[in-house]
Amino acid sequence: MRRIAAVITATLILSAPVFAADDLDNIGGLSQTQFRLLSEDLGAALSYKALTPAEPTGVTGFDIGIEATATRLQNTNAFSIATSGSSLDVLPLVKVHVHKGLPLDFDIGAFYSTVPDSNIAAWGGELRYAFIKGGTATPAVAVRASYSALTGVNQISLNTTGIDLSISKGFAFLTPYAGVGNVWVSSTPDNSIITLQKENFTLFKYFVGLNMNFAVLNIAIEADKTGDAASYGLKLGWRF
Repeated sequence: MRRIAAVITATLILSAPVFAADDLDNIGGLSQTQFRLLSEDLGAALSYKALTPAEPTGVTGFDIGIEATATRLQNTNAFSIATSGSSLDVLPLVKVHVHKGLPLDFDIGAFYSTVPDSNIAAWGGELRYAFIKGGTATPAVAVRASYSALTGVNQISLNTTGIDLSISKGFAFLTPYAGVGNVWVSSTPDNSIITLQKENFTLFKYFVGLNMNFAVLNIAIEADKTGDAASYGLKLGWRF
């Protein structure tokens, strides 16, 4: 198990410079159409991704981990212009993620993330309610409200609000899960950029994942499709 943890940790650390991005510092160089396309990619990449099953963690429960998420950009030309020449195809985010169980089968969660070698960062949170708690013979079903926001970039203000429905069922140490939902994106250029207007739009999302709990180590993997952009996430931590 220690070997598995070491390999995953090394992968997260070593992958950062390989996928290094540039600063978002040329938003004014975009047309309105390109600004919308950039906002769709950023909304998909930065929107909340829980990497956790639907079942509640309980009043004393925690789910804590470090996470790497990679989103394949669908509009690389717009991203290249906005970053003054980046040739990035995949946008990586390195995250710290925390979930805490509450009474009555509620959970709260929060994350902070950064893109290596970039001014792009994001934070967000969730409130989740498992209206079907799940058990030996039945799955857990939960509804989640979430929020995320871009930070570190002066030329654009972007935030997402989401709601999704998820289901999970544990089998020994394995818990597969899946869900669907909507993400509402609000993207506003800085007031100094008079050629661009605010964009508001909705993206449909669906996701599948697998949580693996080995008592001393928890590993979660997830594939997410928000709008046209696919994201893949890996979380390493503790769930108890």
